[in-house]
Amino acid sequence: MPSKSTFEESAKETASAMGDKVSDMASQVKEKVSDLGQTAAQKIDQNRDKAASGMENAASTLHTNADRLPGGEKVTGMVHDAADRLNSTAEYVREHNMNAMVSDVERLVKNNPGPALITAAFVGFLVGRAFTNND
Repeated sequence: MPSKSTFEESAKETASAMGDKVSDMASQVKEKVSDLGQTAAQKIDQNRDKAASGMENAASTLHTNADRLPGGEKVTGMVHDAADRLNSTAEYVREHNMNAMVSDVERLVKNNPGPALITAAFVGFLVGRAFTNND
């Protein structure tokens, strides 16, 4: 029968080897997640110009059709304001890369935690509703 100290040493070696394996796996997972994040950021940066162009087209359509909407000057003014903001957003998207946008969002959330939390909850609700099947 092996001695108690031999058994303890064997258990320690096994635990150490398992710990090394877990550490290696965690490192690999971290590296894969980092690669995925970089790939996603690159894809977003590649499509920024298309997104900005789409926003500008939508803003142009809003400006064009604003005068035809019912509701008078108040509604027309609101639609023109929305179109102007859409143009501003398009310009921002075109001029800032993904890292700059993430930094801006982080700063915004840090400076305005309450509204950011309410906005996140609202967006989460909308995304949840979008993926809910109401058959």
